[in-house]
Amino acid sequence: MSSNAVKDEDGIDRSKMHVSDEKAIEIIDMNKWYGDFHVLKDINLTVNQGERIVVCGPSGSGKSTMIRCINRLEEHQEGIIRVDGIELTNDLKKIDEIRREVGMVFQHFNLFPHLTILENCTLAPIWVRKMPKKKAEEIAMHYLERVKIPEQANKYPGQLSGGQQQRVAIARSLCMNPRIMLFDEPTSALDPEMIKEVLDTMVSLAEEGMTMIVVTHEMGFARQVANRVIFMDVGQIVEQNVPETFFDNPQHERTKLFLSQILH
Repeated sequence: MSSNAVKDEDGIDRSKMHVSDEKAIEIIDMNKWYGDFHVLKDINLTVNQGERIVVCGPSGSGKSTMIRCINRLEEHQEGIIRVDGIELTNDLKKIDEIRREVGMVFQHFNLFPHLTILENCTLAPIWVRKMPKKKAEEIAMHYLERVKIPEQANKYPGQLSGGQQQRVAIARSLCMNPRIMLFDEPTSALDPEMIKEVLDTMVSLAEEGMTMIVVTHEMGFARQVANRVIFMDVGQIVEQNVPETFFDNPQHERTKLFLSQILH
């Protein structure tokens, strides 16, 4: 971010936060079951390039399952999912193609404990993108700088705090140069004092125009950064709106109840 960036009252630089008409993700009439349990019911969602979507809802509402379907970590049984215009099917080549476009950050950092931070970040570019090691290391250092922990490059995950490990996980995803980032409750496993450093990293990504879907209960982040907030309950999208309307004038009783419990 340039030093002469114009920030709004939230401290956000919105100069690059443009939403295009190009569809990044399209979900049409998606249904998913675990055995007899209908976990996702008639999900319809379109996300344009540059949009920042926050998904919230009670535990077990299907939020994480929905975003895990987008890069085929979970398989849906009915409906259509398109990512960057590519329809997600059982075709492994298409799944690989989509996964190259989509970065994902999990609640638990999923770093390899026996590899250094730098090695964690270069593994996929070298093996998946067939990138020369030196170039992969340069890119990894660039993103470790961006998440403000370049000095940790030669340490192992166990030597870092939870907040630092989650920032490494974000840097690792960025090393694959994704067009879309999915975050599955990225701060819920962190101590309170570490949450801000991870959210700050995510805010800076949003400022650069990254398309993002974030499952989180961090409602301050949703107000500050999201174009749209989605509320899910019992496997359905119950309500979605711009943050101001979503928080100040929720329409559904279930949304009102959820917000009253979480915004105490």
